[in-house]
Amino acid sequence: MSEAEVVDGDYCVVVAGTHAGKSGVVEDKKSSKTGHLTITVRQDNGIRLKTLARNVEKRAAKPSVAK
Repeated sequence: MSEAEVVDGDYCVVVAGTHAGKSGVVEDKKSSKTGHLTITVRQDNGIRLKTLARNVEKRAAKPSVAK
């Protein structure tokens, strides 16, 4: 996936790096001093994490849980 495809408000899943397996909504997108694109992901429980945009996959929406 291209890093440029992730925008604020998108639901994504982290697939690589320290936070692999976590998911949430993209809140902040910035370019670091070294030129890498970083994003802040807010999980459902309110915890925020920062990761590289190349480590996430954009998903259509939050999956629903069947009860």
